Amino acid sequence: MKTYIPKDQDIQHEWILLDAEGQRLGRLATQVAMLLRGKHKPYFTPHLDTGDFVIIVNEDKIELTGNKINQKTYFSHSGYPGGSRIITARYAIKNRPEWMVRKAIWGMLPHNRLGRKLIKKLKIYSGPDHPHAAQLPVQRSNAQQQLGN
Repeated sequence: MKTYIPKDQDIQHEWILLDAEGQRLGRLATQVAMLLRGKHKPYFTPHLDTGDFVIIVNEDKIELTGNKINQKTYFSHSGYPGGSRIITARYAIKNRPEWMVRKAIWGMLPHNRLGRKLIKKLKIYSGPDHPHAAQLPVQRSNAQQQLGN
């Protein structure tokens, strides 16, 4: 039996709309990474872009469990002496929530050319409005997100 590799014309890329209000950061990130990679499709191939475009709205209303809002930190360094920067989750969710969500999702994607291509298919917005109405995105409810359908 031969392995089926889908052709570019066989791959269908859909637009999916997710509402992040009241969602947990990690659980939302795993669902979005799965949709971006295309693992929910029967013709998933690890080295091809078989995933969908994902629009996340209300990302500033995402939740963190436990005491992560105070204890979780993001570390970066400029490469110069004394160039370290530590950002807490409280600061990030207040000032840069889009960055925090994107960073969580990027950590679950492959770190190569394919991952860089996939992360460009992610669109994140703070409010309930988005400029992608012409693409007719499919609304996914919270129950569908949890079941992975």
